[in-house]
This record gives sequence, structure tokens and C-alpha cells, in this order.
Amino acid sequence: MTILPAIDLKDGKAVRLSKGLMESAKIYSDEPWQVAKRFEELGSEWLHLVDLNGAFAGEPKNLEQIKKIRENCNLKLELGGGIRDEETIKMYLELGIDRLILGSIAVKDAQFVKEMAAKYPIVVGIDAIDGMVAVEGWAETSDMKATDLAREYANAGVEAIICTDVGRDGMMTGVNVEFTMEIAQACRLETIASGGLKDMGDINALIEAGCDGTIVGKAFYEGTLDLEEAFKVANAK
Repeated sequence: MTILPAIDLKDGKAVRLSKGLMESAKIYSDEPWQVAKRFEELGSEWLHLVDLNGAFAGEPKNLEQIKKIRENCNLKLELGGGIRDEETIKMYLELGIDRLILGSIAVKDAQFVKEMAAKYPIVVGIDAIDGMVAVEGWAETSDMKATDLAREYANAGVEAIICTDVGRDGMMTGVNVEFTMEIAQACRLETIASGGLKDMGDINALIEAGCDGTIVGKAFYEGTLDLEEAFKVANAK
């Protein structure tokens, strides 16, 4: 199982939110690139990056910090938040981002996402509140089931699906293994769990369920998960 530690960027700082609410942001670092270096030192291969301001604005908003992170680490980077057109995708790939996450646009314009996935390394982010897809930085809930959206991309050429249980995100109440596996069964693609992960119990539960990957956020920042140990366990399975 792949563990992807996360850096969420808000106003150039590394923060974590609770349930996706911007006003809940807790700052963990004024220099996010240093956090990325720390993840690399602990044994990570990937870094999950989110431009939170961009997710709400619909366009890149933390470009300088993203560039700085890319310049200062050798991690593979996946990035989401405010990516709505091909020009932005190409710009980020030229910067050295390894794959892009399309979220809100994946709900509103599936054809666009499929066209992009045919040309570029694309991941679809499916964020759900009570099983229904959330969009626009989780500020709105659509009338689409998360599993139906996952099926939409089953044969679309996307590299992976990241599924987030918004109600658990940043709460450290335990990852929603059942929801993750429902998404995995619906899309038959690499599926990455996000939201609520707290400790090694969650890591072990995901491994036992056969999950492909998980994103680690607040559990690292608050010290409830030993990331180095988690990498060792995940790599040994």
C-alpha cells in the first residue's frame, strides 16, 4: 500500500482543515517545502499537495510555494485544487508535477476529464458527504452518488481515484474503509483513501482490506501516527 503524506496550502502556509472548512485552518508550517523535505527523509516516495485557495478560486493560488516544494525535494508530486483547464495542467506538468488531481471538474465535465486523461497523468478526486459528491472546495453537495461517479471513470484512462469522506477529514476519527472499498469496487482502479486517518490501526485496517493507498495528513502533524513506522509496515505487505 502506498502512503502519501499531505501538504495543504493556504496563503502560502502548510495547514490542515477540519471537514474542509477554511475557517478551521490550523497552520503547521510557514515553510511548506521544509515539511516536504521531512517527508522525504522519513521514507516517502509521494507527496499529496492541495492548493486550498485554488480549490475555492478555481485557479492556481499558491504557485510560488508549489515551485519551492518542487525545487527542494525529489518526491513524486500529485497536486489538486483549482485545476479547471488544459493550460493549467500543462503549466503544472512543465513545473515538474508528476500527476494532477481533478475534482470539481470531474463532476461537472466528465468529457473534459476523459480527454485530459488520454493525454496527461490524471487522478480523479471524489469527495463525498454522506455518500454524495461534494464540489467547489466541498462548499456544495451535488445530487450524484460517489459510487456512480467512480463508475463513470472506470475505463477512462485515469491513473487513480482519491476518495475522501469529507465528514471525517481532519477529524482523526478513523478512516472510512467501507466507503473506500465501495469506490474501489465501482471503478476497479487504484483507489486511495483520504479523510480521518488517525493511527497504525487505520493503516493496518486499510492493508487488510486490500486498499491501494492512503493519504496521511493531520495524524502526522498532530503526532498520532509514526510515519516512518507506517511506511515500513505498508512496504512490507
